[in-house]
Amino acid sequence: MPLPFLTADRAFDEAAADAALPFDDRDHWRRPYRPGPWRVGAAAVLLLLASYVLVATVIIAFAGALPGASACAGLAVLIMCAAVRLLRMGTWVSAHGLRHVTFFRTRTVPWPRVASVRTVQQPVRWLGLPRTVQGQALLLVRSDRPADERTVLLTDRNADFLARDTAFDRAADTVEVWADEYRRTA
Repeated sequence: MPLPFLTADRAFDEAAADAALPFDDRDHWRRPYRPGPWRVGAAAVLLLLASYVLVATVIIAFAGALPGASACAGLAVLIMCAAVRLLRMGTWVSAHGLRHVTFFRTRTVPWPRVASVRTVQQPVRWLGLPRTVQGQALLLVRSDRPADERTVLLTDRNADFLARDTAFDRAADTVEVWADEYRRTA
């Protein structure tokens, strides 16, 4: 079963040399990169845990404790929702704007409100943990907010790009090109 939120458009890989924005339908929200192995691995572990919880649900249901079985089923659904949300995290672009999806929140910024999107060297969080290391970050500066208030969209040390420097460079360049293209037309 194809899972469209897992795959970045493969048109980027095939047409990257031809055009910066190789997509025909630019109104669809798309993530211009593939999820990294750390993110996919964490989601796979969560789904494996959910399968064990579902087996426990069946065993508890056959034992006759329906309230316990329903609690286990609810826990399994929560774990599966967390795995899907983990896979959807990232930066998405379309002709409508830029969308930054985190685990608990989704923020959409229309292109006219985007002042700049640029890559900078700065301390970044390693795999989203409190520890910081020197790395690259793709920053969003909004025109309706103070210039010192910047949103970190991507880093080269997050779960998508750890040890994948070329993938980070390509994703950051693609998001910057989308921003340049649509800020000019807005």
